[in-house]
Amino acid sequence: MKRIIFTATLFATVAFGANVNACKACHGADLKTANIMGTTSQDITAMSKADFIAAMEGYKDGTYGGAKKALMKGQANMVKDSAAFADALGLK
Repeated sequence: MKRIIFTATLFATVAFGANVNACKACHGADLKTANIMGTTSQDITAMSKADFIAAMEGYKDGTYGGAKKALMKGQANMVKDSAAFADALGLK
């Protein structure tokens, strides 16, 4: 089982340039709102695919975000294909 999880994580990292575990660090294991650094992070599972893509691209170019804008810019820059990553997260 550990090998399957490792393989899936490695695939996600190679294919998308990002690791979902990095998302989970702030957004919680279920990618829902979690309290981190004294503020609340957004519930990724409640986002539409289009909203997620817009957010990721906005973080990359600096047109989206609030208090965690600088932190998210670094994370978003690791995502090579925002649409494919949204699909992998199961967003509709």
